[in-house]
Amino acid sequence: MEHSSAPCAAPLQLHRNAHGHLVLTLPDGTAHSGVVPVRAFPLAAPQEGLSLVGSDGHELLWLDRFDALPDAARALVQEELAVREFVPTIVKISAVSSFSTPSTWSVETDRGPTRFILKGEEDIRRLRGRTKLLIASAEGVQYAVPDTTALDKASRKLLERFL
Repeated sequence: MEHSSAPCAAPLQLHRNAHGHLVLTLPDGTAHSGVVPVRAFPLAAPQEGLSLVGSDGHELLWLDRFDALPDAARALVQEELAVREFVPTIVKISAVSSFSTPSTWSVETDRGPTRFILKGEEDIRRLRGRTKLLIASAEGVQYAVPDTTALDKASRKLLERFL
């Protein structure tokens, strides 16, 4: 795959059309509707490696750094990524229905309280060392635990039964 890592100068434009889709106009004047931003490493390095992909699934533009985008374009990309990368952060584990899986978890997140089903222990993945976790629910929602040591004692005790 060929990456164009050209700096985003004024000729590059990004806006929403009447249907709410992102439209990328490249420096050569070609316009592409239905553009989707995709981070190369959304959890490990969210500010590095951003691809703007066309509606056909092909990469239109590669940026080494997210901040290479002009301010207005960066704001549009951030809006789009917020929808695409919906990952609530667990701040407290209130209850777990069973210490065998599947089990129903009642948690407090940065988006409010919720319940989800953990199908198996393999749906809890460690990221960056031992304290950062990503938990996949049976419904397909990913929940982040940025630092297990920051959870309260009761939450840590419940979580340790699955690790």
